[in-house]
Amino acid sequence: MRVLRPFDPWKSELCTCGFKLSFNPYTGCAHRCDYCYATYIPRFWEVREKNGLFRNLRRDLEELSGGEVISMSNSSDPYPPIEKEKEITRNCLKLFREYDVKLLVVTKSDLVTRDLDILSEMNAVVCMTITGCDQLERYAPKTEKRIAAFKRVSEIMPAVLRFDPLIPFLNENRLNLIEACDPDHVVTSTLKLRRDSFQRISRALPWLAERLKKLYFDEGEKIGAYWYLNRERRLRMLKIVEDFCSSLGISCAFCREGLDFRAESCDGKHLALKKVNRLGN
Repeated sequence: MRVLRPFDPWKSELCTCGFKLSFNPYTGCAHRCDYCYATYIPRFWEVREKNGLFRNLRRDLEELSGGEVISMSNSSDPYPPIEKEKEITRNCLKLFREYDVKLLVVTKSDLVTRDLDILSEMNAVVCMTITGCDQLERYAPKTEKRIAAFKRVSEIMPAVLRFDPLIPFLNENRLNLIEACDPDHVVTSTLKLRRDSFQRISRALPWLAERLKKLYFDEGEKIGAYWYLNRERRLRMLKIVEDFCSSLGISCAFCREGLDFRAESCDGKHLALKKVNRLGN
């Protein structure tokens, strides 16, 4: 069974990542964010271990041609609470280091700082999602913990802030988060809604429900399986973030928006390709 798979095998016209491989050390995600886009996957909020993971991962790594970028994880966070004991992600990192891969680590967890001893020896970039929306991320580490973890990471290696999603009336103007983190790169995008995520957000924040309903289902547009804000509103929100980043000398890109940006890559892979290492190893 393949555990390294092409990212976005459906080749969405909105995806600007270019070719990379996707890897999830766990099945399912424990963070249970109300806006989650992946809950169409059965039992998604139930974290499970994968049979034969290390054997399959080593086999897939043996077959790499070299130069591929691996993104971990685009669906299931690689640092669920059970990782503290299981150390499955940590042991995967050791394999990645052995094969000298270029790695993007995508997480909401401050536990990533535990593995800086390994990550600092790799062509790796840590991408941390910080939205300032603790009320919709009740099972993830709090914003303050993530900011502290981000700062610790950025002292050692490239760090990307995923200010994502931008939610109208809630966090779209929380630009102070960018300044607080001082990242090497920012990835941002607007909230994309499914009916189930809209229901969860409505239960958590009833005051927001009617506003989102109007913006998305009445005035927005359906793209694939998701409801988007209309193009003008999205562009306005995203440009505010991009211009703010530019004023700080930080590159900024948009994720699955179908809108142009000025950065070298959307996901920050350009930082891994440059092999930035602040420890000088």
